[in-house]
Amino acid sequence: MISKKAKYAIKALKVLTEEFGKGPVLISYISARENIPKKFLEAILLELRNHGILQSQKGKGGGYLLRIDPARVNLAQVLRVIDGPIAPTPCVSHNFYVKCDDCEDEVTCALKPIMERVRDANLGVYENTTLLTFQNLESLETKEISIGASTSAVPDAGLMSA
Repeated sequence: MISKKAKYAIKALKVLTEEFGKGPVLISYISARENIPKKFLEAILLELRNHGILQSQKGKGGGYLLRIDPARVNLAQVLRVIDGPIAPTPCVSHNFYVKCDDCEDEVTCALKPIMERVRDANLGVYENTTLLTFQNLESLETKEISIGASTSAVPDAGLMSA
């Protein structure tokens, strides 16, 4: 589950995507439009700026704007900045790997292959959803996978990283 902080970050980035190329956007505008507490939003935008996704301008006419074209920023990047690892367990994370302290043998662990599939499915969505997607929401395809579905619906783990 993503945090409320990540949800607010995505909502703020949606507004900044809509305003891309028009100049800086005031925090108060984003806050009011998306119903995000202003102080919380300030901290989120600062974090995104510090990671190179946003830039800020001070003074009259100042505010925040996307530093990178919205077609080049995906949700995986945003979630890693705000929430850290995307993997459901630390032992299946590519970028933030940590051996589970309660697992004696990762090779025979029954949970690890399932968590790898969960990671890959989530990454498939997050990495293929750019900020530009928010301007074309009707083009989003949603596919439901029933429990017990074929593993062929899960993307190849070699193509993505957590």
